[in-house]
Amino acid sequence: MASKLKHEQVQYIEFLSKDINRAKEFYTKSFGWKFTDYGPDYTAFEGDYVDGGFTAGKPVKGTVLVILYSNDIEATQQKVVAAGGKIVKDIFSFPGGRRFHFTDPDGYELAVWSL
Repeated sequence: MASKLKHEQVQYIEFLSKDINRAKEFYTKSFGWKFTDYGPDYTAFEGDYVDGGFTAGKPVKGTVLVILYSNDIEATQQKVVAAGGKIVKDIFSFPGGRRFHFTDPDGYELAVWSL
């Protein structure tokens, strides 16, 4: 745990979700995230670099854009769509790589980028 705690770097991201079980299913299918439940209104995920969680509540779109990295952006996009995500910006090039944006079942917009 201590190795991922980097001074002044993002370490935890918390989302609101209208349906925590739906959020868990979506992120498990899309990205293979594993969850630990802490009661009916909170679930947490642990990553190699950033941890996070989902708590019961009404999502608010546009507050933070979370960007994930992928070694195979096309395959990741297919997984997101198959899990129920909606592509809002198809794969596009930018200086330094390519990325796409999608919304999850709660309406949060996230992005995935690749070299």
